[in-house]
Amino acid sequence: MSRVTTADAPGSPAVAAARVLVQALAALGVEDVVLAPGSRSAPLAYALADAAAHDDERPAHAPALRLHVRVDERAAAFLALGLAKASAHADDGPTTARPVAVVTTSGTATANLHPAVLEAHHSGLPLVVLTADRPHELRGTGANQTTDQVGMFGSAVRLAVDLPAPVGLPHEARDLRRVASRAVAAATGARTGDPGPVHLDLAFRDPLVPGDEAWPAPSSEGLTHVQSRPVPVVPTTTGAIPAVVQAAGGVSTRTGDQADGPERTTRRGPGRLGGVPTVVVAGDGAGAAARRIAEVNAWPLLAEPSSGARGGPCAISAYRLLLADPRLGGRVRRVVVLGRPTLSRPVLELLGRADVEVIVLAPRGADWFDATRSADQVLLEAPARMRQGRMPGPAGWLESWRAADEAARAAIDAVLDEGPEAVRGRRSRTGARVTGPVLARALAAASTPQDVVVVGSSNPVRDLDLVARWDTPPLVLANRGLAGIDGTLSTATGIALGLPRRRVRALVGDLTFLHDAGGLLRGPGEPAVDLQIVVANDDGGSIFATLEHGEPHRAAVFERVFATPHGADLAALCAGYGVRHTRVVEVDGLLPALAAPGRGVSVVEVRVDRTGRRAQTQLLARTVAAAAARVLDA
Repeated sequence: MSRVTTADAPGSPAVAAARVLVQALAALGVEDVVLAPGSRSAPLAYALADAAAHDDERPAHAPALRLHVRVDERAAAFLALGLAKASAHADDGPTTARPVAVVTTSGTATANLHPAVLEAHHSGLPLVVLTADRPHELRGTGANQTTDQVGMFGSAVRLAVDLPAPVGLPHEARDLRRVASRAVAAATGARTGDPGPVHLDLAFRDPLVPGDEAWPAPSSEGLTHVQSRPVPVVPTTTGAIPAVVQAAGGVSTRTGDQADGPERTTRRGPGRLGGVPTVVVAGDGAGAAARRIAEVNAWPLLAEPSSGARGGPCAISAYRLLLADPRLGGRVRRVVVLGRPTLSRPVLELLGRADVEVIVLAPRGADWFDATRSADQVLLEAPARMRQGRMPGPAGWLESWRAADEAARAAIDAVLDEGPEAVRGRRSRTGARVTGPVLARALAAASTPQDVVVVGSSNPVRDLDLVARWDTPPLVLANRGLAGIDGTLSTATGIALGLPRRRVRALVGDLTFLHDAGGLLRGPGEPAVDLQIVVANDDGGSIFATLEHGEPHRAAVFERVFATPHGADLAALCAGYGVRHTRVVEVDGLLPALAAPGRGVSVVEVRVDRTGRRAQTQLLARTVAAAAARVLDA
């Protein structure tokens, strides 16, 4: 692949530096790079195009990388985030996420990465952000597409480096490799155990296009081997929970097995080993350890869908409604928390109670979950007695929860099968209309353990949380770091690209879909992806109907400033992007539409009735409470 050398660019320092950086990133474990187009980032674009070429066309010394090109920077960043998320679950891949790079030009392009950077920060995903910039002499001069990009992402990045424009000095390649080594180590948390995004701001001077100069020979000079801190291996649900290496120091005065001692005293009184009514709360990313801990101790497991622990004999699907019962939630005196639980107000209320001891297991990362500011212990690993099942609850503790949950499931099904018309006190003359929980129930039933479900924020993830009943769940992934609706379609696309041998579905609301409609755009030269996007279209944000904002006396302002109906034609939008579209308006059409997604990207638009959402939520709570009471009183 030779190129014509321009008279004023016999050898570009910018092009040489870009090639060295791409070589270094590949050597350090980066396999996927997402590029958004731009002029100032051209040296990187040319280098990545070479690296993505077929084996017989790739220039000598260019590394092999997978390149993904997107025209929208926000979509590009979330695509990279999805690829990183998927890499931790590859069939033959590592148990920790691989770093993925995203490249943009200068100006607003860089700012458009910020939502994904924040999500990567809070989710602990290794995103390597490479932003092209004007050279230092042009900053602050009013030069086109020039702003202060240094430090733009603030405390959300693990490392930020402002790299001056290369001029061709002999040591530049070595120094660039050292910076790349430090950046990848910071992104993966090799030294800190705290993975997350990093930012390299790369100044480039003209010329920005390559001539016929050859790629530099690969070199290890400057590539630093950084010994990784041991991180916990995600255990299986049947194997023993592996030990987690403790860092020196620590927050708690007692860690690991030291926390077993019966002499321990908390602000809630003397600690006890056995016989304490205990539940395990598994939030996003908790992993299979949460399920194992619950099962060996016969504790109820209150697991969110994206916890990685939702399944097995201890999983309580209707937990958020059962917590209100004084014989269940009211008896809890200890909670073991893993992951990041953010879905349920009843769970947060439980964690904040003065009579409940809270033990947080946070094996990695600089932070831990304690939204109620009530954690008594923050441990790097489960105490030995907990791992070995020597901390059982009172007799019949789990059995009571399971019996109540079985009754709750039947009650929930009865309410959902009645449909929204029954909630409002009348019957439909046509087929049964679909509600959000009915859609989530159908999607959960259609998902096998080999599938992947990417679930959007707001009602979809909460509906799935209420109705998902799995012994062996599918892989459920979500952007719960900040729980925004940004970039969900792009994240799902990245996950589908990263897990091509698994069937991937995304369950999102209509506002989430519209917010990232640009994520549907794929250029003709980009790798094809198989992804079914299921959209619960209730023409607005119905989650607000279940909150204080949906109270009847606020109805005068609710529709415009909270529900925000849009009337968008999703079929026409899909047609514009060349995406297959199917519309479902009745319950009977759900399973056929979900059964055979086919190849490529497809959208199943399910028209959801939201007029009775608040009433249905209240009816579900009353019905479940009555069903649980009948079982517990028997």
